[in-house]
Amino acid sequence: MTPYEVDDCRGVLKVYSDGSIWRSSEPSFKVPVIDDGSVLWKDILFDEPNNLSLRLYKPASAVAKKLPVFYYIHGGGFCIGSRTWPNCQNYCFKLALALQAVIVSPDYRLSPEKRLPLAIEDGFASVKWLQSQAVAAEPDPWLVDSADFGRVFISGDSAGGNIAHNVAVRLGAGSKSLTPVRVRGYVLLAPFFGGVQLTESEAHGPKDAFLNWELIDRFWRLSIPEGETMDHPLVNPFGPVSLDLKPVELDPILVVCGASDLLKDRAKEYAKTLESWGKNVKYVEFEGQQHGFFTIDPNSEPSIKLMQIIKDFITQHSI
Repeated sequence: MTPYEVDDCRGVLKVYSDGSIWRSSEPSFKVPVIDDGSVLWKDILFDEPNNLSLRLYKPASAVAKKLPVFYYIHGGGFCIGSRTWPNCQNYCFKLALALQAVIVSPDYRLSPEKRLPLAIEDGFASVKWLQSQAVAAEPDPWLVDSADFGRVFISGDSAGGNIAHNVAVRLGAGSKSLTPVRVRGYVLLAPFFGGVQLTESEAHGPKDAFLNWELIDRFWRLSIPEGETMDHPLVNPFGPVSLDLKPVELDPILVVCGASDLLKDRAKEYAKTLESWGKNVKYVEFEGQQHGFFTIDPNSEPSIKLMQIIKDFITQHSI
């Protein structure tokens, strides 16, 4: 019997009935790369065994000699996406200029070929790579001449936001295991969390949403470890088998979500629960905005406002 398609993720990942997988070499977002020379960038292999690279960015004309380091971990439901996709690269250009920061944009292994927890491990490995540069006898001068290792912020978009959360929990407040690197805070942009019990926004969100429930469900089904449910600890931070986060000390966290995003209820619950336990967490919701609004239309008024909020967060926690 000829294999037939059983899953399609935005046209760039197809899973067939016999278990075979097809991936496109093209991105799902066909937008031009806007590289005007105002930001310098380069690729570095940070995990040779798994052939994983990250992309570094910095302003060509920086206002200060030493700049904060800002991780931007891409989204894609743990199944698609890359540091090389034009929407990711364009947003990193904007981040580098607006934040006056060194941007680190790492790739990670994707599902269903490489299911969770591998993406989380890769996100952590990309942060450990920064530490290796900070202590190296012969580090990359392109990075160390510009980076302030004492002012590091880790952000993630959607699935990347999930990775950022899990890195935050693993490192704990003060990121002592990363010395001399010091993480000052985390920015979770529409973090991709889930659970067996659906939230109101998941159950009744619009079917034509950019990230609708059908796609959310498909991403989780393809990325959760075989035999597990959406209450897996890496998926549901407050699930029945998850680590109790109440006694865990965490660095400051900024959580952002669009009010029209189906992930909104989970993002809001995440922030409010941690805040009720005394954690330094701020939640910002953008009225009328959908999932990924800041990369889909980075020049919109809400996207520009978000950039200022991120900048203020960095300034506040750099002291």
